[in-house]
Amino acid sequence: MSASRLEAFTDGVIAIIITIMVLEIRVPHGGDLAALKADVPVLSAYVLSYVNVGIFWNNHHHMLHVTERVNGKVLWANLALLFWLSLVPFVIRWINDTGFTALPTAAYGIVLVGAAVSYQMLEHQIIAHNGRTSRL
Repeated sequence: MSASRLEAFTDGVIAIIITIMVLEIRVPHGGDLAALKADVPVLSAYVLSYVNVGIFWNNHHHMLHVTERVNGKVLWANLALLFWLSLVPFVIRWINDTGFTALPTAAYGIVLVGAAVSYQMLEHQIIAHNGRTSRL
């Protein structure tokens, strides 16, 4: 499989993740600033998550841009990254529904750490497969 196919697959999954995140935002029930103010925590969680997912997507794009070949280990490492990122909409909803209580907030942190570790595993597998001459 070429790196471009892997990149296209990842782009599609991340687009779906971001779509799910934005669909979780409820429209304010009033037309004034007070109604919008009540949704500031939800909007803040969305912005934070959008930026985090965007950073992973951007870094992934640049990493695959210099990747010449992928193998099964690279594919599985990429799927691990997508698994953790796909949990972001779930934990955001959990946080929003429980008012930013400790356990859902900790789960959000665990999901981001899982994504970061998976990203490092992906980078390691790409370097291992492409050899010491890898541009990574």
